[in-house]
Amino acid sequence: MADSTDDYHFAEDYSLAPLVDDCKLLGILLDDCLKADVERIRGLAHCAADMALKHDAGASRLLSQRMADELMNMSLEEAMPLTRALGHYLNLTSIAELHHRVRRARTEGKNPKSCDETFERLITEGMDPDDLFHEVTHQTVEIVLTAHPTQVNRRTLQYKHSKIAALLQQHDRQDLTPEEREGVIQDLVREITALWQTDELRRQRPTPVDEARGGLHVVEQSLWSAVPSYLRRMSSALKKHTGRELPLNATPIKFGSWMGGDRDGNPNVTSKTTYHVTALGRWMAADLYLREVDVLRFELSGNQCSDAVWAMAVEIMEINKARTATEDRDAASEKVAMTSATQDDGNLPGGAGLVYEQQSLLQAERGAIVPHELPGQDPEGGSEVDFAESFDASEDASRASTPRAPGAGARRRSSAGGGGFGGAPGAADGTPLPSMPPVEAMSSQCPPSFARRMFSRTTTQALSENRARQHRGAHPYRVILGEVRRRLINTRRRMEEMLNGAPLDPHDAAGGDWYATEEQLAEPLLAIYWSLWECGGGMVADGRLLDLIRRIYCFGMSLLKLDVRQESTRHADAVDAITNYLGYGSYKEWDEERKLEWLTEELLTKRPLVPADMPMSEEVREVMDTFRVAARLGSDSLGAYVISMAQKASDVLAVELLQKEARAQVAAETGAFPDPRRSLRVVPLFETLDDLDASGAVMTQLLANDWYRAHLRDNHGNHQEVMLGYSDSGKDAGRLAANWALYRCQEALVRITKEAGVRLTLFHGRGGTVGRGGGPTYLAIQSQAPGSVEGTFRITEQGEMVQAKFGIPVVAANQLELYSTAVLLASTKPPRAARRDSWVALMDELGKESCRAYRSVVFENPTFISYFNHATPEAELGNLNIGSRPSRRKQGASVANLRAIPWIFAWTQTRLILPSWLGIGEALGKALAEGRKAELQAMYEDWPFFQATIDLIEMILAKCDMRISALYDDQLVTDPAEKKLGAELRQRFNDTAAAIMEVTGHARLLEDNVRLRRLIQMRNPYIDPINILQVELLRRTRADESNKLLKEALLLTINGIAAGMRNTG
Repeated sequence: MADSTDDYHFAEDYSLAPLVDDCKLLGILLDDCLKADVERIRGLAHCAADMALKHDAGASRLLSQRMADELMNMSLEEAMPLTRALGHYLNLTSIAELHHRVRRARTEGKNPKSCDETFERLITEGMDPDDLFHEVTHQTVEIVLTAHPTQVNRRTLQYKHSKIAALLQQHDRQDLTPEEREGVIQDLVREITALWQTDELRRQRPTPVDEARGGLHVVEQSLWSAVPSYLRRMSSALKKHTGRELPLNATPIKFGSWMGGDRDGNPNVTSKTTYHVTALGRWMAADLYLREVDVLRFELSGNQCSDAVWAMAVEIMEINKARTATEDRDAASEKVAMTSATQDDGNLPGGAGLVYEQQSLLQAERGAIVPHELPGQDPEGGSEVDFAESFDASEDASRASTPRAPGAGARRRSSAGGGGFGGAPGAADGTPLPSMPPVEAMSSQCPPSFARRMFSRTTTQALSENRARQHRGAHPYRVILGEVRRRLINTRRRMEEMLNGAPLDPHDAAGGDWYATEEQLAEPLLAIYWSLWECGGGMVADGRLLDLIRRIYCFGMSLLKLDVRQESTRHADAVDAITNYLGYGSYKEWDEERKLEWLTEELLTKRPLVPADMPMSEEVREVMDTFRVAARLGSDSLGAYVISMAQKASDVLAVELLQKEARAQVAAETGAFPDPRRSLRVVPLFETLDDLDASGAVMTQLLANDWYRAHLRDNHGNHQEVMLGYSDSGKDAGRLAANWALYRCQEALVRITKEAGVRLTLFHGRGGTVGRGGGPTYLAIQSQAPGSVEGTFRITEQGEMVQAKFGIPVVAANQLELYSTAVLLASTKPPRAARRDSWVALMDELGKESCRAYRSVVFENPTFISYFNHATPEAELGNLNIGSRPSRRKQGASVANLRAIPWIFAWTQTRLILPSWLGIGEALGKALAEGRKAELQAMYEDWPFFQATIDLIEMILAKCDMRISALYDDQLVTDPAEKKLGAELRQRFNDTAAAIMEVTGHARLLEDNVRLRRLIQMRNPYIDPINILQVELLRRTRADESNKLLKEALLLTINGIAAGMRNTG
């Protein structure tokens, strides 16, 4: 069913017939694989749904009851294959829906959310092309992948789903012969058969490193090819509407990760985990770059190059000639490493193998593995050795065009740096080239369109210059790429040493033996790029080489920069241990003013604070070790330090002090100078309703601190990042109150930072479901507070949303484009604020009333916790093994201790989805009863924030089913008070739906979204039987807790319902 991932634009009247055909095809192929009899149950479910649509409630109830009776009397041996089959139907339907959206996006032509259409709209509305170019090229969007446990599908199944989606796309081709089409069908049969024969359940709980491998899997499987595609699309649109292409080093979107860095409430994430995952990411980055370089060495076989590249190649060959026997041994091991780099299994060191067939862009495009002996070698004769031996003869041929001064060789070595990559490009005599700016400037100031003007010349000039730049028998590009390849191999080896416990010192890469930074890797490739343009090979330069350069600037050498997250109380405990040991008293007992005064004094002093022999508890030592790892890795590998449950300005300064101490300790160990510019930016995370309301005062106090302002200015570009928590605020106050608090918080932070002259980036911690702040990306960005999106935007993507949005390259490219255009529009044409003060006042009232109603049920009703435990599978969710962290922050039977994900997950399983709407009906109903309907409808029509909120609630209400919810109560709840509460909640649902429809003016839910309503109707006949089976299995399991087969069958129902609802937590 369409959900928060559905950001594609379609006309409402487009036909669903191709989707229905795909679903039928996949269903028939699955039926052929099954040994379970599902047709009877499926038929009953469809008939009951059809009768309900025809408003024949009696017939629908009769058929539903007959189906329920049959399912509840099934034996376990019958129930398990039926549950599996229905779950697979729903997953295959999801694949077909996603494929259909992609198909429609291609066939409909113009998409108003695309770069091309958005740029055209802005230019038409009067935006200056130069301003548009500046906005796009200076845009900073970062998507942070997290390991939140909401993805129920194993990675093996995700990969098989991706293959089925690719086969559906192939099946759509009109030019297939009958034999080819039959071959596609047979491939589909094979994949579906393998799917049916694969275990759906994780048998072991993943470790944080396992979760990090999942993030790397998404990069390799999809984002690696999606990013160049998306950037080409953006560059083409920019050139069309501004006359300039995207600069080579432009990174409108980058990626981060919490996998292996998020230790908030997760004792399994340690300092060693963060260190290991960082090395793993750098290893994978080097490996992916190595694969691309291997193919480039095969492609770039030309012997014409610029003088700068020629000097670089000569320098490399001179160094290669002087290598010792040790270098020969390195070359032998290099050949072994190259073989492993092209294997299909993609195994990573340290047990980090990604067990699936590689589907990287490299393999998809080249079609065959490149022979290892070809790169750097002329298949018709010369080789690198030949080139070295014939260097003098080759140089004689070019001497006419490049005079060589005495001692030029020494100057070449000096200009090229240790290995040819360290200095600015120059001619063979060591003088700068007048025809090409320095390589460093070329990446940022010269998009490819500049090269076409710069290197344009007459045919006669081109022929003459090309002859002068020809070096017969030589392969300068292959020589340089060979050196790049050598360093990438050394980078992988260096990361393997890290994985085995060796410390990382980025300074030891300064000698040129391995790559520590993206600039080191990009420099020789940029030199080759501009050399190709200079020698008439611009079309070649703008192919795979351009894609590689853009990947380097997007992914860097860390692939996914890792954030570190820890709860504020853990930092307070560490500082408290220090102050107690030093005799200053208990830090935790001080008031805020004294904390700030002491922290500032310590931050201003240069002396170390923490003695090396200070005794610590294990918890405090882990915190200190994490800061030491962060100081050693630095901002080249890590992103932000996020403080969860931040409440005071001292929470931020405490982290800054611990960072300072760690920098000093690491510097003493390595003999380096402690550089505060490599420190992590500190990001407070405001999560609860009270914390969101107090965030403005906290940031005002923080920005008034002189030390902190100077630190921001000198080390972080006068830039402050603040994270907003959508999940815990919703669990604390209900969705409507949380949304309004988040909106008010954004307004306050924008005002405060502008007054202080500080740039602000808001980091949105959104989940996948509406209850955790989820929803269509485009709608969410377009409904933010005015001024909160000014070219910068940071957001989390979690669990099942990562695979849904970024698991398939074409879908991922569309999502990246959508992020860019939504942020661009929100920056240049901010969403409208409330037109009247009375609207703000009314929203204040709605927020307070919805919070009161929500808390009266969740926190104040004495029977709620026991009802929640009995009527939902919350207790059984822990057996799913879908995440490394515990489901509760602390032990204890309270909603406050329960994490937001299992809170939402459990209610989604019962189809009540309570956290997404509870409290809203009461708030709207009160306003409607007071005669404010016209005002609410005006707000809905003219205020994007309010309209987006109401639309998302309407969507989630349409996915609920009170019949199913009542079934859970009937079979699982025995206490009369709990049964009464369940009935009251279902009545509140009906009241909420009525209030929403009164505000929207709809006669039924989703009245103006026929497509979405139809998709929900297509799925429900498959979800309903799984819900009935789950109820019965819950009843049996709770009566026989030791029965492992019952538990396994129950977990299969949880997976199946999650697939059908398209959301978990």
